[in-house]
Amino acid sequence: QVQLVESGGGSVQAGGSLRLSCAASGYTGSFYCMAWFRQPPGKEREKVAIVYTRSSNTYYRDSVKGRFTISQDNAKNTLYLQMDSLKPEDTAMYYCAATTRLLDCYPGSRWSADSGYWGQGTQVTVSS
Repeated sequence: QVQLVESGGGSVQAGGSLRLSCAASGYTGSFYCMAWFRQPPGKEREKVAIVYTRSSNTYYRDSVKGRFTISQDNAKNTLYLQMDSLKPEDTAMYYCAATTRLLDCYPGSRWSADSGYWGQGTQVTVSS
């Protein structure tokens, strides 16, 4: 059974930094990609960043490009999201996800919440 557990969320002032971690356990060798999603208050969940597990290629949504960095440590089975220059609009619940479905990994695809594996979420709050 695969489990994803996020940590590292918290409250920070605008311009600050946080690093989120996602520890994966169970059989993780078949993931095509891992990703970070976020759900701002009152809004739908959105894809933030993807890393393709075999190539380590990455994708970012436009609003976080140049500020966020997704990375993976295969030895530790851990996914990271380094978030710099945080803005109040980055305030959201952040979720880690992983999938064995290649279709989910396309940046424009609709990766539904009932596909793949998901963590429980970690809250990030950025104050102005």
